[in-house]
Order: sequence, then C-alpha cells, then structure tokens
Amino acid sequence: MIVLEDVQKRFPDGTVAVGGLSLTAPDGRITVLVGPSGCGKTTSLRMINRMIEPTGGSITVNGQDVAAMNPNELRRGMGYVIQHAGLFPHRSVIDNVATVPVLLGTKKSVARRQAMELLERVGLEPALAQRYPNQLSGGQQQRVGVARALAADPPVMLMDEPFSAVDPVVREQLQDEFLRLQSELGKTIVFVTHDIDEAIKLGDQVAVLRVGGTLAQVASPADLLADPVDDFVADFLGKDRGYRGLGFQATPQLPLREEVTVPIGSSKEQALRLAAGQRWILALDDQRRPLGWVEPEHLRDEVVPTMLHRGGTVASTEGSLRNALDAALSSPSRRGVIVDAAGRFVGTVVAAEVLSAVEVARADS
Repeated sequence: MIVLEDVQKRFPDGTVAVGGLSLTAPDGRITVLVGPSGCGKTTSLRMINRMIEPTGGSITVNGQDVAAMNPNELRRGMGYVIQHAGLFPHRSVIDNVATVPVLLGTKKSVARRQAMELLERVGLEPALAQRYPNQLSGGQQQRVGVARALAADPPVMLMDEPFSAVDPVVREQLQDEFLRLQSELGKTIVFVTHDIDEAIKLGDQVAVLRVGGTLAQVASPADLLADPVDDFVADFLGKDRGYRGLGFQATPQLPLREEVTVPIGSSKEQALRLAAGQRWILALDDQRRPLGWVEPEHLRDEVVPTMLHRGGTVASTEGSLRNALDAALSSPSRRGVIVDAAGRFVGTVVAAEVLSAVEVARADS
C-alpha cells in the first residue's frame, strides 16, 4: 500500500506543484492520477520513488517512510515506465530488459532467459530480442519498457503516461495487454495520464487532481462518472459521462431478434432469396461468427469479404450496455450484432431496446 499524507512540493522559485495531496493506493490495484496540465500528476508520481524530493508531508510504502530509505534501494523495488520507454539505445532489447536483474546480482544468462519469458509475456516475438530500440516501432518499444519494469518482479510499478506517444489503435492494444498482465500479476500500480478515457478504462480507482496538486475526488470509475463531487470534476469528465457510465453496467437479458444471415461465399441469387427484400443481410463464417453486413442487390457473383460493410461494432452478451448501444448505433443496418462468449452470432438488437434496458437498470439500482 502506498500512502501520501499532505504531500507538498514547492520549487525554489516559489512555484507550488503539489499543494497538500493525501491519497492511498491500495495493494494489487491500479490507481490512476488524472487532471489538467499543471496539476502535479507527474511530480506526485516522481516523489513516490524520490526522483523528486517532497518539501512537506509524508509518503509510505507498505508502512515504510520513503524519506528514511536509501533512494537507490527504494527505486530497485519499483518498476518505472515513462512515455517514450527510455530504453538504452546501445543495448539490444533482451539486454535492456535484463539490465536491473543483472545490476541486482542475477547471472547474465539467467537474466536473459527471464527477459525472453517477459518479452513473450508482453506480446513480443522472440525474434525481436536481438534488435536495438531504434529498430522497433513505438508500440514495440513501449512493450519493452513494460517488460524491463517487470524484470525485477517489483511489487510496485509507477507509470507516467506510458501509452500516450503511440497511435490510437496501438494505444488500445497496449492498454488491453496491460490489463491482461495486471490480472495475472496483481501489482500495486500508480498510473499517470491526461486522458480521462484511459483513466476510466484502466483504473480500479481514479484520483482527479486540481491545478496546484490537490485532490478533487477519488473514486471508482463507475462512481466517478455517476456522481462527480463538483463542477470541476464534472467538466473534466466531459459531457458524455452518462454514456461512458454505461460501460460499467452489465448487459441484461436483451430482447434479441432473429436475423436473416448468409454464409460467406453464397451466391448472389441465394443472398437475394434469403434477404427477402431487406436492404442489409449479415454474413457469417462457417463457425457462425459475424463478418459484416452486405447489400445483396449490389453483389456481382457471390458474398465475398471485399463486399462487406464492417462499420458496425459487435457486442457480447457478457459485455456492457454501452457496447450493446454502440453496436446498434454504429451498424449500417441500425441493428446491433450480439455474440456469445465464443464469438458466435446469437441475434440483433436496436438502440431503442437497449435504451429501455438502460432505464430498467437505473430503476433497479
């Protein structure tokens, strides 16, 4: 557990970066610090491992006052991941990951073997191990940075906007990989981001900071979206917080509709016969997994992947109301595609029916 009590940081020029922050980061959970520029997020993070020394208050890690600890020993017990990975350019990927274990006395051969295991765990191909950082994409570099932070198996990880320097698609992949790893490892993590959507997706608890480094509110993502403490928090969360809050409401038993479907590779004649005057028909593979929507009258010969409209998202019966609503709103047919846990098609739903389920869920809560 990490506990900050009335932590302050005033720089020599009189600037107050953190003006009295009190916060607890529970064991095995992800605590996300979020807020506008200049609110002291990074400064607060760096005071935990004493890369910046506080000018007031106290910080304890598992009951130990960090001010009384040797800074180097303190940092060896904490993984640290930054925005641009911070890899050593002159070392190969595998040696970057093995750096801290070797410094701690692990034999190089053992450290390299463990590094290979970690690279695979964060989703990197073994063939990349002998490359150098400048030979990797931004997303690959960030994965190496996470692997290096995990190499000494630290109980605590500090992460300063680790995914903000990559494109949105890679960023989402890294976030998903990060959540998967955390479900396996259960680290105590303090994570800094300026992106409220990232904070809500990743955090077990989200701490919203005001400019000047004071705490505005700390709560679970669902509670934060449902009940912001004041206008500052509400404005920072954004105008669509009600919609995002649906992401934390499990999908109830929706009134799924039967849908006319066509197997991929079907002829135009078969598709037209099955469609029976409908503009859109859903194409499935041989495992009944949805592939996309097709307009039968525009087919030349048969239903092929290049003819499919893939604009509609797919929601799961085990997912959230937000996903179900988004599936209905984004579908070219305006019918949301719903699949079971194995990804097999089970039916469709329209937005009005999802909204009715939202009202029922609110009435029952």
